[in-house]
Amino acid sequence: DVGDYQIKLRNIQRFLTDGDKVKVTIRFRGRELSHKELGFELAQKVQEDIAEIAVVEQFPRLEGRQMVMLIAPKQKS
Repeated sequence: DVGDYQIKLRNIQRFLTDGDKVKVTIRFRGRELSHKELGFELAQKVQEDIAEIAVVEQFPRLEGRQMVMLIAPKQKS
C-alpha cells in the first residue's frame, strides 16, 4: 500500500537524520517467496528514495523467508 510505504519511509528518514543505522527487513509470507524479484524492486525503490541522506551499507540479501538490507546515514562533511 502506498500509505504504508510512505509511513515506513518517513520513519527510515527520521532514524537516519538522527544519525542511526536502519535495518530494512522485507518478510515474505506463503507463496510470496516465489516472487523474490518484487522484494528486490521494493528494496531498490527504498534505496532511490533515501539516496540523498544515506548509503547502503549492506545490499539486499535473502535470509530464509526475509530480505535484509542495512542503511547508514551519509557522513556530514
